Amino acid sequence: MMRFGIDLPNFGPFSDPFVVIEFARLAEQAGWDGFFLWDHIDRPTQHPLVDPWMTLAAVAVNTQRIKIGALVTPLPRRRPWKVARQAVALDQLSRGRLIFGAGLGTGRSEEWGNFGEQTDAKARGGMLDEGLDILTGLWSGQPFSYTGQYYRVGGSTFTPPPVQQPRIPIWIAGAWPNKAPFRRAARWDGMCPLLPEGNTLAHLKDAIEFTQSCRADPAAPFDFVYITGPVSRDPAQFADQVAQAEAMGVTWWIEEFRAPSFGTEWTAAWDVDAMRAHVVKGVPR
Repeated sequence: MMRFGIDLPNFGPFSDPFVVIEFARLAEQAGWDGFFLWDHIDRPTQHPLVDPWMTLAAVAVNTQRIKIGALVTPLPRRRPWKVARQAVALDQLSRGRLIFGAGLGTGRSEEWGNFGEQTDAKARGGMLDEGLDILTGLWSGQPFSYTGQYYRVGGSTFTPPPVQQPRIPIWIAGAWPNKAPFRRAARWDGMCPLLPEGNTLAHLKDAIEFTQSCRADPAAPFDFVYITGPVSRDPAQFADQVAQAEAMGVTWWIEEFRAPSFGTEWTAAWDVDAMRAHVVKGVPR
């Protein structure tokens, strides 16, 4: 069954956590299945930003049903043991509704080099893999030790474990047609491809087929996520687009709210009213 979500920037008008909470409540009331925030720490446009994890905690206690998460958290610029604690707290606050999205991050200087973070993509890939191992080890609630190239954990036991068992679902993002992120995604619970311009559904099909070919158990549950801009709500047109995505194996249709998709530039005043109306309209089922 296809699920539908929205993905909001954590800057601009959505740097106000009360606006984010309002949109989350509206999304839940309108029947959306997922509510996600971007995870940036700075932007070249100098927009005000809000911490997505703190804001998602507020979203968790102001909603009841909708899945929540950050799409995506660049794990290599966070301490994985700290993220392990935060994720469990958020999973508890939401009563088991957290999805953990992770990736390398863009490597833009304003978010990496400016703060002395790792700018080499290959090194960040190694940090991401080790960070994910540490997350899942600490989420187990059992004694855990780890020695890697980038991180070390002495004998530690983190309790309580997550509400969700055997663990919080992990989605991995990557820019297609790079193959490494999708080989990584195949080891976890879902993939979020950032697709090239042009025929995105053709690129999506290729990304899904490659990821599926890398999975140890292709029949096991797995989420194939399609991230797109807000699309027409003409029922027939929308149904046709969804049917094409479902035929490829897509399980989540997530609409990313970018200012240009609603007729304004990033640096101009965003049309928040149009964004709100799109949320309230929901999705034809």
